[in-house]
Amino acid sequence: MAAVTMPVLAGCTVQEAFSFGFPLTMPTTESKEIMDLWVGSAIAALAVGVFVWGLIFWCVIRYRKRSDELPVQTRYNLPMEVLFTVTPFLIIAVLFYYTVVVQTNITKLTENPDNTVTVTAFKWNWEFTYDDTDPDGDGPMQPVSGTVGTSDYIPILVLPTNETIRIKEESADVIHSFWVPDLLFKRDVMPGFVNEFEITIEQEGAYVGRCAELCGAYHSMMNFELRAVSSEDFQAYLGHLQDGLSTPEALEAIGQDPYATTTKPFDTKPNSGEAS
Repeated sequence: MAAVTMPVLAGCTVQEAFSFGFPLTMPTTESKEIMDLWVGSAIAALAVGVFVWGLIFWCVIRYRKRSDELPVQTRYNLPMEVLFTVTPFLIIAVLFYYTVVVQTNITKLTENPDNTVTVTAFKWNWEFTYDDTDPDGDGPMQPVSGTVGTSDYIPILVLPTNETIRIKEESADVIHSFWVPDLLFKRDVMPGFVNEFEITIEQEGAYVGRCAELCGAYHSMMNFELRAVSSEDFQAYLGHLQDGLSTPEALEAIGQDPYATTTKPFDTKPNSGEAS
């Protein structure tokens, strides 16, 4: 009943209701697993809540005061006590099992990913470098310099669809966090430590990225954009970068918007007209 009533009252679909504000694009195989885990956990919590509410209301109605006569006193109820002790552990065990399965799947690393990208975070922006890439296939593998963000330019991380992508994270100063909300996943970027994870993007598109770790004065302005393109366009993009084109020029050459479409640069200069 609650599963039907909640979407109707909210004016949204059942999937939107159980997402509780999470993005529903789910462009990667990993994000789909995470959403399934979240929805399953929400349904389990709702079921437990309805059961407990039912017991409470039943007790309120069944054992309400009817007279001044003292009711029968019960010292204990062993079956009920066992039930209320064992049931929470069973629920926790099931949720723990599925959490471990999903966590293992989304954090595992393959031996030979199709692409490797190094993400370098610094106060307060991002640098993306495409490692060990040879778009033409006729020369030695060489890293390709990618985008370096500035206060006037949102850096764009271009990645191919339907290929395994390993992202290696490095920090030039303090702890940051690489977060693309649509991926339903984030990973801290820590100085002196290389953090790694892999994704496989299934949908082309532009997805906003942010720093999810408070890293200083301009933390909230530390945005980037993940641009997912076809494998052919990705290889062409890398070729244009190797030929000396800038990121906007290389994007324009493959028919993409040259600048970020999901976010824009913030004005980091104080307004002289405002009182200090």
